[in-house]
Amino acid sequence: MNQEPTIEVAEVSEGVRLVTLSRPTAANSLSTAMGRELLALWTALAADPDVRVVVLTGAGRFFCAGADLKERDGMSDEAWAEQHRLFEDMIRAQLACPFPILAAVNGAAMGGGCEMALASDFAWCSSNARIGLPEVGLGIIPGLGGTQAVTRAVGERRALELLMSGLPLDAQDALKFGLVNRVCDPMTLLDEVLERARIIASKAPLSVRALKRVVHGGAALPLDQAMDLELEAYNQLFRTEDRREGVAAFNEKRPAVFRGL
Repeated sequence: MNQEPTIEVAEVSEGVRLVTLSRPTAANSLSTAMGRELLALWTALAADPDVRVVVLTGAGRFFCAGADLKERDGMSDEAWAEQHRLFEDMIRAQLACPFPILAAVNGAAMGGGCEMALASDFAWCSSNARIGLPEVGLGIIPGLGGTQAVTRAVGERRALELLMSGLPLDAQDALKFGLVNRVCDPMTLLDEVLERARIIASKAPLSVRALKRVVHGGAALPLDQAMDLELEAYNQLFRTEDRREGVAAFNEKRPAVFRGL
């Protein structure tokens, strides 16, 4: 008997893919099957030159409630470790994607769900969303980069408050803390994120990918080394056909047609 897919993938416009976590009856919780499917998906998308932007969201009322604790109930230490290695590979594959990933957080994003949102390049959320890392109440800590991502997003003191209390933030507090970029009406969230994705997809793809690489790579470097990283990318880009097209389109007062060359 074939298992139902746990994710859905759609090409919603040229260069834009919509990835939907699709276990709505289980709050889109992260199961072993979903981990495998996401690992395979991120690996495949990263190798596809036609992908310019991905939007990640959840089906129904939840973004992702975190790891499926019903599946984990009674799991041996060995099985737990094996599953977590899969999840680690999954999140690293997401982080390694060269194109931008935008999270449309349509409901609760807890634990591993929060970590998937944090592993995206930026996130918008609905006004009814809740975002948190409650692992301390389960006898563990975040293990998919959550401690590091939330610290980089909100600073050490706020990060420690969130992590040690395990309490979720509502949408407005998540915005104030810097975990999300914008709060939207639940009815229009996905449309608004997809429109932002289309705008990004219309820009020079080599430039967009370079920006992701330079911003993330430079954040951990001293300023002089980060500037060197930026200049290395700049010096590669001004020699491209897309740079010539961009300047020509500006002077000819027409939309640029970028081909990633």
